[in-house]
Amino acid sequence: MPHPIPLDLLCINTIRTLSIDAVEKANSGHPGLPLGAAPMAYTLWQGHLKFDAADPRWPDRDRFVLSAGHGSMLLYSLLHLYGFELSLSEIQNFRQWGSRTPGHPEFGMTPGVEATTGPLGQGTANAVGMAMAERFLAARFNRPGFELVDHFTYALVSDGDLMEGLSHEAASLAGHLKLGKLIYLYDANDVSLDGPLSLAFSENVARRYESYGWHVQYVKDGDHDVLAIDRALRAAKMESGRPSIIVIKTTIGFGSPKKAGTAGAHGSPLGKDEVAATKKALGWEAPGDFYVPAEAQQHFASAKARGAATHAQWHERFAAYAQAHPELAAEWKRAFAGELPAGWEAAAPKFDPATKIATRSAGGKALNAFAARIPNLFGGDADLSGSTKTALDKEGSFDGRTGAGRNVHYGVREHAMGAIANGIAYHGGARTYTATFFAFVDYMRPAVRLAAMNHLPVTFVFTHDSIGLGEDGPTHQPVEQLASLRAMPNLLVLRPADATETNECWKLALSATKRPAALVLSRQDLPVFDRTKMPSSELVKKGAYVLADPPAGTAVRALLIATGSEVSLALQVQKELQAQKIGARVVSMPSWELFEEQDETYRASVLPPEISARVSIEAGATFGWTRWIGERGIAVGLDRYGASAPANTLYDKLGFSVERIVRAVRGLVNDTVLASR
Repeated sequence: MPHPIPLDLLCINTIRTLSIDAVEKANSGHPGLPLGAAPMAYTLWQGHLKFDAADPRWPDRDRFVLSAGHGSMLLYSLLHLYGFELSLSEIQNFRQWGSRTPGHPEFGMTPGVEATTGPLGQGTANAVGMAMAERFLAARFNRPGFELVDHFTYALVSDGDLMEGLSHEAASLAGHLKLGKLIYLYDANDVSLDGPLSLAFSENVARRYESYGWHVQYVKDGDHDVLAIDRALRAAKMESGRPSIIVIKTTIGFGSPKKAGTAGAHGSPLGKDEVAATKKALGWEAPGDFYVPAEAQQHFASAKARGAATHAQWHERFAAYAQAHPELAAEWKRAFAGELPAGWEAAAPKFDPATKIATRSAGGKALNAFAARIPNLFGGDADLSGSTKTALDKEGSFDGRTGAGRNVHYGVREHAMGAIANGIAYHGGARTYTATFFAFVDYMRPAVRLAAMNHLPVTFVFTHDSIGLGEDGPTHQPVEQLASLRAMPNLLVLRPADATETNECWKLALSATKRPAALVLSRQDLPVFDRTKMPSSELVKKGAYVLADPPAGTAVRALLIATGSEVSLALQVQKELQAQKIGARVVSMPSWELFEEQDETYRASVLPPEISARVSIEAGATFGWTRWIGERGIAVGLDRYGASAPANTLYDKLGFSVERIVRAVRGLVNDTVLASR
């Protein structure tokens, strides 16, 4: 029997009621946003969003990011109703162990979820990255008559998103780049978790975005006026020279007699009685919970069918493209499979062991050499390319309108830089990197964490990695950052000792497909190891390896374990110990994570368990080094902040001297001898 309410409203209320039923059954969640934002979401998905539910990873689909990830049930309802592989039983299992409907959307867990959101502001910047990737790939692959890349990126953003400083950074850059295929739908409901938005937020958001260079529209009745929302979306899509934001005034918890328009609808279930009252207020007639009327189901299916047909047309176009441009088609397939061109590693630069070079400079040479063979690699820095050495020579500045150029000028926007890079990785088809000083990783830590959580192959370059940067002083000298990054699951931390190790670290970072990498590089020049006299730098892939043993016939009585710039110091210590008849092994340990992944036999071959006289040498916090040196070992590190002085002075004054470390080793060896008697 047909429902007595208009079809559009029936579909909107289906989204609303499915969402609040799931929240109520879980007794946990955020019902307010789905109730208020359902009209804008429905209007977008039903009439504008390009997708194929049967192939959620189709490269030329539109991207939809629910930046307000706390309203996850809105997205899960949409995915279920529009035919994605998300069953009603998963909706009914919202927020439960093992379900595909977690509390906040998680990339890779639920088909159709484009980004992990929930930490407010992240999705706004992820969407900027996706729009940048779309333009970059369009410039690389599109040819006359063959538009393989032509899609929009949409983000549903909230008041909370737009309060976060990250969103300001991202929006500023998006406006500067003129990303015309980026569209925000702003759920402006004037309520946050603590109460009315007026408690903390009273700025004119529309004018702020106008000042960023965005196209701004206003829909005053987002609760009902789907025609106005539709018109605004059409106008936004026509605006090719600027990103767009549509300010849509809504009522949080729309339909709830007691909680609509209040913070009570934000982050708690409505309650059984209030759910019933809300359904009654919406005119909802259903035989039970989780009900999807047949008329609504058929209407949702029409959008699904349209998307499948659009995808089929794209496949026909790609087949013709492959005939006309076979090399580009092969590159396309490789790029979207996350693969790199054959033989790219052979481009690694050579370094003269008679010279010294900072690992940041060596890293810049390696990056440029590899980028010349990896055409889908682009990235940038936080206004520091002259210092981080990460600019791609002769590749031009990235143009947000055309997608030309491979150097992204992020400006002094570290947090947005990290989250935008994540968006590029979420999009697929392109590889990317970022760069800044290591101390400033703290500005972008949430983005690095989400890259690790979501297995995104982003390369984060951090230079000026220690007190070795010298006179800039303790504000710029990282101390605790290495230990904190090592504590982050699924992040590959790489601190190379010289130029040859830097080559290998870049290879490892670019080869990674399921985790991000942090390259931690020196400002100061370091000796280049002579690999004709030392083990191959390819052993970096083991995480740690024996760089130098004492002369043949000399027993190894102590282990010197060092990373980065302190490895050359360890070699000096070894030489002095040898003069004192104490044999020491120098172990270079560029990556704890990779070493932990080796089998016990290999680890024992590098760090023999029977040798307890162990000293670690690293110009950073000593936290965690007990893992490798044991309870009796000595960690030579920095458990205080630095100072402003030349690097050599700092190393001497702060305890990184050959004499001090030799004394420490000698004491450990003597203690071992006494203990054995």
